[in-house]
Amino acid sequence: MRRIVLFVDYQNAYMQARRCFGGPHAPSRSGQFDPLALGDLVVEHRRALGLPGRLHQVRVYRGLADARRDFHTNMAARRQQVSWTRDPRVVVITRPLRYPAGGRPQEKGIDVRLAVDFVAMALRDEYDVGVLMSHDTDLVPALEAVVDLAPAVGVEVAAWAPDARRINRLRVPGRRIWCHHLSTGDYAAVADAHDYARP
Repeated sequence: MRRIVLFVDYQNAYMQARRCFGGPHAPSRSGQFDPLALGDLVVEHRRALGLPGRLHQVRVYRGLADARRDFHTNMAARRQQVSWTRDPRVVVITRPLRYPAGGRPQEKGIDVRLAVDFVAMALRDEYDVGVLMSHDTDLVPALEAVVDLAPAVGVEVAAWAPDARRINRLRVPGRRIWCHHLSTGDYAAVADAHDYARP
């Protein structure tokens, strides 16, 4: 049975879900989703296409607020992480947020870490199919590297797609990469309405 690993660029996927399914006045939890439920959904999509496989792991990559600067956001993220990792298949990888003078906090290096793991794990034969959930085109070189360096490994992407005619998804020029188009109904199936800001 093929081992499927879902790699989730969480902040990117969360913000895209907010844009697609939330709205400008939606509460902050609008756009949240359960990574394990998303992994199971991707496996169901593959089975519907006649593609066998089992969910081996879900890897969630995200920035983490500094507890000294933003205690409440830090604790909300930690509560979320505890909830997600109740299932040992879910692994959360964090990097501290960067705080530029006079600017908003920024993720720094998390997309690089995701890209490195996506490639390195393929080369170490740690998955048979890697599914990348992100809309960040900075990750396209990681897809290209796995396609070129590990041809036996399957490479797929997932994208929120409320309108099938206008899909913002990752593509590799000259290569056919399967995309799991996740509809409004798919988002509803994996949405997480829990308010992690509350203890």
